[in-house]
Amino acid sequence: MFLRLATQSLWHRKGSVIVAFLAITISVFILLAVEHIRHQVKQNFNSTISGVDLIVGARTGDINLLLYSVFRIGDATQNIDWQSYQNISQQKGVAWSVPISLGDSHKGYRVLGTNKDYFTYFKYGQRQALEFAQGRAFDGVFDVVIGADIARQLGYKIDSKIILAHGTAQNSFSLHDDMPFTVVGILATTGTPVDRSLHISLGAMEAIHMNWKNGIRLPGKTISLDELTEQDLQPKTITAFMLGLKNKITTFHLQREINNYQPEALSAIIPGVTLSRLWQMLSSVEMALSLISLMVLVAALLGLAAMLLSSIRERLREIAVLRALGMGPWRILLLIELEAVLITSAAVVSAFVLLMVIINGWGDALLANYGIAVSGNLFTLSNLYLCLGVFGSGVIIALIPAISAYTRALHSRLAES
Repeated sequence: MFLRLATQSLWHRKGSVIVAFLAITISVFILLAVEHIRHQVKQNFNSTISGVDLIVGARTGDINLLLYSVFRIGDATQNIDWQSYQNISQQKGVAWSVPISLGDSHKGYRVLGTNKDYFTYFKYGQRQALEFAQGRAFDGVFDVVIGADIARQLGYKIDSKIILAHGTAQNSFSLHDDMPFTVVGILATTGTPVDRSLHISLGAMEAIHMNWKNGIRLPGKTISLDELTEQDLQPKTITAFMLGLKNKITTFHLQREINNYQPEALSAIIPGVTLSRLWQMLSSVEMALSLISLMVLVAALLGLAAMLLSSIRERLREIAVLRALGMGPWRILLLIELEAVLITSAAVVSAFVLLMVIINGWGDALLANYGIAVSGNLFTLSNLYLCLGVFGSGVIIALIPAISAYTRALHSRLAES
């Protein structure tokens, strides 16, 4: 009976109720979307690299080493000697190692020189291995494997020809146009910097720089493919390397050993620890997004309170009739609260369903266009707390018009007495 009275009262004022409902629905949708995507981005960020115990590079800051070796942002201060890589990677506790050589690009996308072990041991997310959407790993010197974003943005397919540029500038005039590469593999989308990288062999990286000195091609010097096969293409230096250990307990011991490596100054970082530190530096942006969505929600709830409060003035006759029928002031207060609860509940459910439909429908587009892998599962504990928080806030905000109705109901009884 009480519920029916509340629903009929809302139906009688359906115009203003629909406006308040839409305002809260949109606000809750924004709040849930921001929080869900923020959580997913944070999860993806922390899962950019997985299963790698140490990353080793020339002596530099830990975040700088992580940025250029994993995110392809910035450049190394200097390279490390190939012999140092050999010495460390052959230690007893090392299970596997993957060398990395950076420095070139293609239309703004970074080129990564490595070996075939990269496709076996590099993992992301929950220890997910790289998969080929098309083709295979590089085998010949001038084979290249490209990330999914590059294939999509530049329209490359298997057997497409690619010219690499010297350096990392967006528009470079120093091209390795005498040694074109052929696309032999396209990796599946990962939502990581791998999607925006070109992968060639270390031998290829050495080959394209054979007639270069100090970043400039030596004039008049060319080398044929036949002559190239006779050359020793083992690199003399690399940019960094990744290590996987047989026993995780030895991680700190080996890290300390590498940091004190005598032949040259090296730095070893634990990727998970450095990723957490890097994310903490972005916490101000994270807080700003949460604050904005929260303010939108507060504005919508205040709108609900204003709608109910203004309706109280129009319902003086209704309140007088209810009092004449024996309804006490507390029940009138509860009636106003129930109306607010119904509107808030309907808005929360609608926003939740709307977000779930959009994410499940456009999740692939988000991954393809923005590299953001968003889970369609919204039934998480944090989302539950958010919905309960919105519901509780709606109940508290509705106390303003409810107390007003309670006061007017008291005056109505006094006037009758």
